[in-house]
Amino acid sequence: MGISKVAGTLLMAAMVLMAQPPVPSKPDGLPSATEAAGRATYVLGPDDVISIRVLDADEITDKNLRVPPSGSVNLAMVGRVQLSGLTAEQIEHDLTERLKPYIRNPQASVTIIELRSQPVSILGAVNAAGIHQLQGRKTLVEVLSLAGGVRQDAGYSVKITRLKEWGPIPLEGATDDSTGKFSVAEVKVSDIMEARKPEENILVMPNDVITVPKADTIYIIGEVKKVGAYILGERQGISVLQALSMGGGLEKTASAGKAKILRASGNTDTKRIEIDVNLKNILTGKDKDVAMQPEDILFVPGSRTKTASLRVVEAMIQIGTGLAMYRGF
Repeated sequence: MGISKVAGTLLMAAMVLMAQPPVPSKPDGLPSATEAAGRATYVLGPDDVISIRVLDADEITDKNLRVPPSGSVNLAMVGRVQLSGLTAEQIEHDLTERLKPYIRNPQASVTIIELRSQPVSILGAVNAAGIHQLQGRKTLVEVLSLAGGVRQDAGYSVKITRLKEWGPIPLEGATDDSTGKFSVAEVKVSDIMEARKPEENILVMPNDVITVPKADTIYIIGEVKKVGAYILGERQGISVLQALSMGGGLEKTASAGKAKILRASGNTDTKRIEIDVNLKNILTGKDKDVAMQPEDILFVPGSRTKTASLRVVEAMIQIGTGLAMYRGF
């Protein structure tokens, strides 16, 4: 191919590229994977920022607008335009219709630049549960901080539920719920808090539901070295001997043969079932170790403990008084 033909080809390619409409920059408030979904589903609110582009309408094109508290703005050619309470696609349709008297085949484009108003529900074992209106981009850790942080009795995982319109949650193991309308995933609190898996500290999207379940807990009361409530780790179960180890072992005054497990009956009443446990026989191998369940109370009486003390202990657990709380394993 001659030099003149090559030059002509390059010139034609350049002209084609110049004729293409400019591509809007990626919104700061939305990750690229969810931008398209956000345009169709996110309802604009005060302090959100959008960009408007209209071919053949320089008076409107390249206008970055912050949604005011009133929810509407004045634009050249079309007058007052409602922004708050509408999606980007709805605003595009409104502008297109209103520009038809002035422009032949108008093409309006609305891009979300910043998300400033994001209702997010934060539930469970956090210090300030409820619906929080977030501003700007917020990660999972930042959202938990805004909710006052997780409580001492919080579990070891956080559950995220997201409308499918925002796309699947970008976490390994994310699944759809039974209705197909939500994406659901879990992340371990320690992995994101301690930056062991920073990639799991994902951006929170509008209308996400963040749930921090209360941890499974057992209680060790009586003649042990560390009385208190013990939050179980990621293990599925715990035995009496393991619980006793968490409690630091028996005191010298313990009546090891007369221990009891107080277990919820499962009924609506507050009474517990008493299960006799001979710690002396278990420690010497004469009896098998006994499995405990969440919310069980292991009570180790002393040589002078009265039976009535069992009810006192149970009352203490129910009203949550005076018990130190420990993170288990």
